[in-house]
Amino acid sequence: MNKAVKLLRDSKSARWIVLACLVVPMFASYFFDDMFSTLSQIFKTPHLLELGWDSQNYGFYAGGYSFLCVWGGLIICGILLDKWGVRLTGSIFVGMMVGGAAIVAYAISKSFNSSGLCEWMHNSLHIAKPSLTMAYVGCMLFGLGSEIAGVAVTRSIAKWFKGKEMAFAMGAQLAIARLGTALAFVLSPVLVGAHSSDALYTFAQTNRPALFGLALLIVGIVLWSVFITMDSKYDKQTGETDTKEVGEEDKFRFSDIFKILGNKHYILISLLCVFFYCCIISFKKFATAIIIPRFGLDVETASWMVSMIPFCTVIGTPLFGILVDRVGKATSWMILGSCLVLVAHIVLAFAPEGRQLFGYLGIAILGIGYSLVPAAMWPSVPKIIPEKNLGTAYSLIYWIQNMGMLLVPIFVGGVIKRYVIEAGNHAQEITAALKAEYIFIGLGIVAVSVSLLLKASSRRHPELKLDIPNKQKK
Repeated sequence: MNKAVKLLRDSKSARWIVLACLVVPMFASYFFDDMFSTLSQIFKTPHLLELGWDSQNYGFYAGGYSFLCVWGGLIICGILLDKWGVRLTGSIFVGMMVGGAAIVAYAISKSFNSSGLCEWMHNSLHIAKPSLTMAYVGCMLFGLGSEIAGVAVTRSIAKWFKGKEMAFAMGAQLAIARLGTALAFVLSPVLVGAHSSDALYTFAQTNRPALFGLALLIVGIVLWSVFITMDSKYDKQTGETDTKEVGEEDKFRFSDIFKILGNKHYILISLLCVFFYCCIISFKKFATAIIIPRFGLDVETASWMVSMIPFCTVIGTPLFGILVDRVGKATSWMILGSCLVLVAHIVLAFAPEGRQLFGYLGIAILGIGYSLVPAAMWPSVPKIIPEKNLGTAYSLIYWIQNMGMLLVPIFVGGVIKRYVIEAGNHAQEITAALKAEYIFIGLGIVAVSVSLLLKASSRRHPELKLDIPNKQKK
């Protein structure tokens, strides 16, 4: 009598080991991406930084994350993921993520800035700030690697948890990854250390968050290799390959891109995505530079205040996801979330100066809005795009989103640099914070407008079932 072979995926402990191996690289990625977010105020005084970056330089660096993504990297690498499989493609881009982070850490270190390479870049290539150029290159590689690694992680969770605890596993992965952002918000100021208003920040101090983030990423790549071993063993058990086999009718064609971009509902969701996320993700990059002067906070308090954003999403996103599944009304939730984000930025901009309560209120509203829209928006895409084109559709949304992530930090950094002329001038810092908030308020108004257009279109096209519950009653 033949016994059925127990697959590795059938073992609950094996599945959760796989999830742990996949979660850590993304946790580390989120930490590294946001390591300077609660230190953004230090770039307003470049003469007190051995690194010498100002707010505009920091905004330029932050936008580097999206550069390769915008210039076709996401789309091309999404195709490679299907052709080469998760293990090979994912390993390449997890490695790129770690390598890019290593370049950033080296670029902002004293070793690089006193090296012959730095001198050569300055004297021969006439680069005014070699550390910025080098860090930008590293951030470009890190950003593309991180985005594709995220897609690989999502696909791997779907593979290992299909028919099991998939929704919970995906929710847990996202929640834990966002805790990496929360850790960066709280820990980075501690790693840099307390400073008086006229104290110099050395290379060693500003580099500590990068080194810590790089260490996390190295742990992540080690655990990724454990996942590769387990995934390979599982495929040997099933006789499957890591690449995605598709029929002739399901193969990728460039004409599919134009079909997707010709879908007006898809365009509205993509526009909502870019304007909405810029209101939050780009804001996080400069949050402390805005809320410290507005509400009279010290760095530690500001760091904890901003950390409310990811903490709110860890709790709120799964709960709102369940609500959308059972109640529907996805476009209404998108309108509400967009309105909340707009209200949050209005509060942060115009609340009475020095009243910390309003700072906490604004950030809390922002976190709730950040939980609502993604919970309703992402499940809406499969309702308007055929399943065979979903991979391309999501890649295109990320591509459009990254255009905003590339440009908005540059504009916000430029605004802060323009209005903070004299270091420590409170009035100038208040003006800069208000002008920066005008940008986010403008983006919020556009996000609300797009969500209203999507709602109106949904009413005209009930056959799309955008507002029907995802979980149908039997």
